[in-house]
Amino acid sequence: MERLYESAKSQLNTVRTTRNGKMGHVAAALVTDRGNVYTGVALDLPSSIGFCAEHSAIASMVTAGEYKIDKIIAVYETGDILPPCGRCRELINQVGEDNYHCEIGLPDDRTVRLDELLPERWDAKYFI
Repeated sequence: MERLYESAKSQLNTVRTTRNGKMGHVAAALVTDRGNVYTGVALDLPSSIGFCAEHSAIASMVTAGEYKIDKIIAVYETGDILPPCGRCRELINQVGEDNYHCEIGLPDDRTVRLDELLPERWDAKYFI
């Protein structure tokens, strides 16, 4: 997870927009089952426009034709690790069937599987 942390951290580049937005203040990195690393940054803009860093990294992965995440981590501009929000957890889950078991980097050098953070899947009756 240290390698992913450093990959994410290297992408941090906080920019404030003229309309009180913020971009690049959170970065994420993930590694796929093929060993490829994808990164992305958050865009936090007015009028609820934007997306999380995890979304950006996942979009890069999907653009490259990959869907299975082995590990993922998000880093705030201070260097602190952030757990994925609920929307990110659900996106990770839905992008690839096996992602429910990927490892998530958490604060204090902890890792957990997504199924521990998203224990009561809304679609469990149909897909587990």
